[in-house]
Amino acid sequence: MIISSLLDTDLYKFTMMQVVLHQFPGAEVEYRFKCRNAANLAPYVSEIREEIRSLCGLRFQDAELAYLKAMRFIKPDFIDFLGIFKLNEKYVTVTALPTGEIDVSIKGPWLHTILFEIPVLSIINEVYFRNTQKQPDLLEGRTRLTTKIAQLQADGLQDLKIADYGTRRRFGKSWHEEVLRTLASKLKTASGQSGNAGVLGQFAGTSNVLFAMKLGLTPLGTMAHEYLQACQALGPRLRDSQVFGFESWAKEYRGDLGIALSDVYGMSAFLRDFDMYFCKLFDGARHDSGDPFEWGERMLAHYLKNRVDPKTKTLIFSDGLTVPSTIELYKQFKGRCQLAFGIGTNLTNDLGYEPLQIVIKMIRCNGQPVAKLSDTPSKNMCDDERYLAYLRQVFDIAQP
Repeated sequence: MIISSLLDTDLYKFTMMQVVLHQFPGAEVEYRFKCRNAANLAPYVSEIREEIRSLCGLRFQDAELAYLKAMRFIKPDFIDFLGIFKLNEKYVTVTALPTGEIDVSIKGPWLHTILFEIPVLSIINEVYFRNTQKQPDLLEGRTRLTTKIAQLQADGLQDLKIADYGTRRRFGKSWHEEVLRTLASKLKTASGQSGNAGVLGQFAGTSNVLFAMKLGLTPLGTMAHEYLQACQALGPRLRDSQVFGFESWAKEYRGDLGIALSDVYGMSAFLRDFDMYFCKLFDGARHDSGDPFEWGERMLAHYLKNRVDPKTKTLIFSDGLTVPSTIELYKQFKGRCQLAFGIGTNLTNDLGYEPLQIVIKMIRCNGQPVAKLSDTPSKNMCDDERYLAYLRQVFDIAQP
């Protein structure tokens, strides 16, 4: 059984789920799977289905609920709901295609489907790699991890902090845990204190709630693309959907979890909506597509234009980072703002094999198409070209 706890997912799934419970409990959604690189997944459909069936037999344990309840932004009624929550297999279909690919569709109430994405992706990854790499080269993985740690410990980088964002594309659950334990024990401050608490060292924490609880790390996360995408169907009108999403988030968390995601409509559209009010209200923004150096410079200029000191704001970089690219970004923006870096696949699936570039994205909400138009066109995912054209027109987004 690959997934043995419903906490084995990213924190932002719970933060978004709480908003859904309180503000959009009747929303109906549809998600679709996509593999961006060629991989023959069809032979493993039966295994994937069996693992999903096991996932749907899980419930939150009392200790897990107590852990969530201790987070200052999680509300008691949400914990009560999770206490009776169970994923339902009827909302998921997995089908083998003649091409060797697979089709995965998740369709149903948003409140009851939002927790499928991360564990289903983790299942697909682990099923694939345990069949194609029956004797994984863990020594190579450890060597690569040791190199990354040495790079982070170079002179002048003691204030550079990284976080693990790699649950969805990890090589496997046990390797994920080993990576986290190694990072927590090896990344230290100049004074020699370990970063086990996710505060003192260069290892800031993990997006994975289960491992945060198990290893005493800081759980990290705010919102993901699906939240702002759903607002295209849930808000008063499409042009105001991004503003509606940010305002609904602020209504729920009252200044907590204040990192805005910037690339659902591209950076230019984000900056048009992220006015002085949001610049002051939110703690910062997260980059997830397009050139990160250009993005950072534009964010800093935008804060200055809106009479906000960039040094009081946090820029989070999380798009396909490696340790060398993280170090370059740190050097460019150090001292100009607060910085955070989330590294995913390069931490949790770097053993010498090509990782699966797989995603599950929301494509409909309440029967209406939804989409993101990021600054990296290959990341866009929508099956309705007319809607994409309309979205570009509404948000004044140029055709790539």
